[in-house]
Amino acid sequence: MTEPQIVTLLASATEIVCALGYEDALVARSHECDYPASVAKLPAATSSKIDTSQASGDVDNQVKSIVEQGLSVYKVDGDLLRELQPGVIVTQTQCEVCAASPKDIEDAVASWTGTAPNIVSLEPNALADVWTDIQNVAVALGAPERGRALTGDLQARMASIEAQASEAGSRASIACIEWIEPLMAAGNWIPELVTMAGGEDVFGAAGKQSPWVSWEALCAMDPDVILILPCGYDIAKSRSEMAPLTSRPDWPDLAAVQGNRVFIADGNQYFNRPGPRLAESLEILAELLHSDLFDFGHEGLGWERL
Repeated sequence: MTEPQIVTLLASATEIVCALGYEDALVARSHECDYPASVAKLPAATSSKIDTSQASGDVDNQVKSIVEQGLSVYKVDGDLLRELQPGVIVTQTQCEVCAASPKDIEDAVASWTGTAPNIVSLEPNALADVWTDIQNVAVALGAPERGRALTGDLQARMASIEAQASEAGSRASIACIEWIEPLMAAGNWIPELVTMAGGEDVFGAAGKQSPWVSWEALCAMDPDVILILPCGYDIAKSRSEMAPLTSRPDWPDLAAVQGNRVFIADGNQYFNRPGPRLAESLEILAELLHSDLFDFGHEGLGWERL
């Protein structure tokens, strides 16, 4: 049976397809897909209308302006899709600023003739949804057994960490910051990862959208740990955006600051991508919260101390 040609329009989808063993069938990707590094040779089928080089507050304003007009923040290259004629296109419906939506894809392929591609739309709101999405992609590619094997391996790795972390005793409170200005905490699957790593998330709720929070609320909760993991940012970019927090006069008074437990993680590569590397994201959290129990070697690459 001939493998279908695949186009992935978000980074986590690319990682899922590659983890399932179908990288050779990929013919295009989104402009944000960068893992594994070998996918860089593929043409990009999307581009962004957002200037992500600006400060986090300016990026937020750009996104809100576009979305309020009922527009997508992404452009899809319909000509490229028409030329490639993929059998499977993987996109998402979970977040309007994370990737091209099914509506974007339908608009791009509206003038096609012949057989329409199978559009697989991922919708990961919680950790269980990630496993379902992996399985749905595997089914679309005609390999359900690969999906079961991959999710089984990931779940086993994560269950082992959870079991060890549960023996740590005390649970540190932690605020996971998904955007700096304005301030947003992380939701969806991240609170689940925090619990599995032996922590207590002070803002996020499992399976719920990321909540906006105020500086006053952060001070009131005064968590033991603060983890900065902005969506789409690597460690260097996040570090450069910290002034709206660190310049506040009461920043030094926070327990996490006084305890030297403020960390920056690569949210772009790990936490914000609902795919196979959520297992590594859990490892990072376990290292941060219980350095006496865990050392997976992610310090300096996946996370740094502020």
